[in-house]
Amino acid sequence: SFVSFSTHFRSTDTLRHMVKTALLFAGQGAQFVGMGKDLAEVHPTAKALFDRADEALGYGLSGICFSGPEEELVRTEHAQPAIYLVGWIALQLLREQSPSLAFDATAGLSLGEFTALAAADALGFEDGLRVVRRRGELMQEACEASAGGMAAIVGLDEEAVRVVCEQADVSLANLNCPGQIVVSGDAEKMDAACEAAKAAGAKRAISLPVAGAYHSPLMQPAQAGLAEALAKVELREPSVPVYSNVTGQAHAGAGTIADTLVEQVTSPVKWEACIRAMIADGVTRFIELGPGTALTGFMRRIDRGLEVLNVADNESLAKTAEALNA
Repeated sequence: SFVSFSTHFRSTDTLRHMVKTALLFAGQGAQFVGMGKDLAEVHPTAKALFDRADEALGYGLSGICFSGPEEELVRTEHAQPAIYLVGWIALQLLREQSPSLAFDATAGLSLGEFTALAAADALGFEDGLRVVRRRGELMQEACEASAGGMAAIVGLDEEAVRVVCEQADVSLANLNCPGQIVVSGDAEKMDAACEAAKAAGAKRAISLPVAGAYHSPLMQPAQAGLAEALAKVELREPSVPVYSNVTGQAHAGAGTIADTLVEQVTSPVKWEACIRAMIADGVTRFIELGPGTALTGFMRRIDRGLEVLNVADNESLAKTAEALNA
């Protein structure tokens, strides 16, 4: 009968929506020479998006992604649009391979938050690409204007690291996952920060090979220019919640997105808080999109019990599409 049919339809529909999915987008540091190349060779959509990006930016970003040289790719003004682009391409290809793909939330690590906003239709693809290119240029300039550094501290909790930051006069930069926190500040203060962390019982404290002190007050010179670039693009209400690095919660709405993205440049990245907020909101499946698997690694340390998939190349694309289509 119609009644039982509609009940049956409802229950399978509910079942399908019981799995809440979040998309995660990589941040700077995930780049590697050759990223996206195998995708562009096999998928016309990927090739077309690389071409579109080159045109939008007015230079051959695709060539730097595919062939390097590495010292060009790691430059902040190239790395940021490159990672944004490969994350976006990964999403478009997953949509092609798994047409039923539905997602309930997005988040991205630092720069990845721009891709997360584009995925949620809050920001146009090309607008986002140009903004992250500008953000990269501004951050590169801020790096060159100050001698900054960063260090990873493994095995201490947030409170202990806050004490280390006070002792060494550095800033909390990334709260990635339990027991892994990155600090940021003047390059000459990094050794003292590492020593203080070890004295406090850290398993490891190591300086990172970065261009500057990201997510610290030393990045402040980049903020005005980023605000200017964001003022020129349209920011819309996200179609799904997009979790903010600054607050660790979903963006309140279109009106505050630009200010929060400007603040993000000097604020600590509350990545673990973003993931825990999504879990609290019922997300059980996470899909990392873009180069590398750093976010998958963080997920394992936050909650091993959740499903984590990723799309970085043709092999991982096929595996993830198969899992979603099952």
